[in-house]
Amino acid sequence: MINHAYDNNTVLTLDAGGTNFEFSAIKAGLEIIEPITLPSNAFDLTKCLKNLVEGFSAIISKLDDNPVAISFAFPGPADYPNGIIGDLPNLPAFRGGVALGNYLQEKFKLPVFINNDGNLFAYGEAMLGMLPEINKSLTNAGNSKQYHNLIGITLGTGFGAGLVFNNHLLIGDNSNAAETWLLSNRIKSEHNIEELVSQRAIVNTYKYLTAENDNTLTPFDIYKIAKSQIPGDKNAALNTFNQFGHALGDAIANLITLFDGIVVIGGGISAAKELYMPALIQEINNPFKRTDKRLVHKVYDFDDEKDKLAFITQNNIEIQVPESDKSVLYNSEVKTAIAHSKLGASKAIQLGAYLFALNSIESI
Repeated sequence: MINHAYDNNTVLTLDAGGTNFEFSAIKAGLEIIEPITLPSNAFDLTKCLKNLVEGFSAIISKLDDNPVAISFAFPGPADYPNGIIGDLPNLPAFRGGVALGNYLQEKFKLPVFINNDGNLFAYGEAMLGMLPEINKSLTNAGNSKQYHNLIGITLGTGFGAGLVFNNHLLIGDNSNAAETWLLSNRIKSEHNIEELVSQRAIVNTYKYLTAENDNTLTPFDIYKIAKSQIPGDKNAALNTFNQFGHALGDAIANLITLFDGIVVIGGGISAAKELYMPALIQEINNPFKRTDKRLVHKVYDFDDEKDKLAFITQNNIEIQVPESDKSVLYNSEVKTAIAHSKLGASKAIQLGAYLFALNSIESI
């Protein structure tokens, strides 16, 4: 599989939101055109589809070459492999099921690839983002260990994720792998984990701790309160991010247990990492009562210089082969790392869409 960082083929991309659609194009891993934005017309399917065609057509008219595919993230639920979009809360026009992939393929006579943002974020980070950077750091440190699996986490309006195994995006038999937002909630068992790990969770937790009724509060406001940048209940703001970190750490620990990969976090809330990471790492390293550990793995914060050094340092010891004069190197510590995206969620998703399309075409 080629990562296509220097590929000369052009792929059309789309950033799909409930309010606007932003159209662009990528070649050789770079955005090559100024994006075009059109209203999504979330409640009117005819107008929505019309703008999708107009947006991609406008991008094509500005290109010097012919695109080879259309590839983008679109909200779910959806049958992504077949390009069918289901009942979307923020795009009601698609309720009942719309064959969007086939529609665009007929209009543009190009292969069309649709995924969710968690999947494409993970794929972008695995192929051209944090995973190759971590492996390069290990190599530069003289460590022979290399990682091939990645858990991508997106923190924003919701709690999303994607899984990449040995350069392959794991979608699942029903194109619904890594639906992390439906993990269990230890604090409020009647709710899912997204009620603790999302933008609304931060606002709701702070309002609960302070009995605050201000409906204009945003997660960024609460971040600024925690940093003493604006007035408010600083202790409640800090406790809000502390609870967020513990809940996220619990979810990530479960993902590492099942998947065994590097974890990369992105999305708007990740900008507050200094407020939630201590609780996250504490949760992951907090042992269960009847065992001496929470995970088989030792988890390192790759953004912390001390932790990064410990992670990339090779800890092999030489052990003797029984009844032989030969010896082998043995590392008894199972390591993984949590890092925050340097690409940023939007760029990683865009790159993931681009790479997924090119690698899919290559395998046809």
